[in-house]
Amino acid sequence: QVELVESGGGLVQPGGSLRLSCTTSGFALDYYAIAWFRQAPAKEREEVSCINNSDGRVTYADSVKGRFAISYDSAQNRVYLQMERLKPEDTAVYYCAVDPKRECAPPYDLWGYGTQVTVSS
Repeated sequence: QVELVESGGGLVQPGGSLRLSCTTSGFALDYYAIAWFRQAPAKEREEVSCINNSDGRVTYADSVKGRFAISYDSAQNRVYLQMERLKPEDTAVYYCAVDPKRECAPPYDLWGYGTQVTVSS
């Protein structure tokens, strides 16, 4: 069974940093678009960032521009989300998802189980 697996979440103080990782053993992520989403309690799911490995384009939500950076390591088959200057409002479960259409647009066909990020003092 093909799965996406996220890791790297945790508890961090405001202003701190975390790096999330998304990987799969089922296929190479080289030619797909991979997005990070987040969902906080009682809030809508939000697309945070996406990287289109077929053409290298990246996108970010306005709420994270300048603080988050998405990247892909082909040797590790991992997509990373480096998060800097974290704020309490970044607290959420973060998910990665694959868009086989390579558009960074819904629908996303494969989702991970999520990793919790909590920003609190």
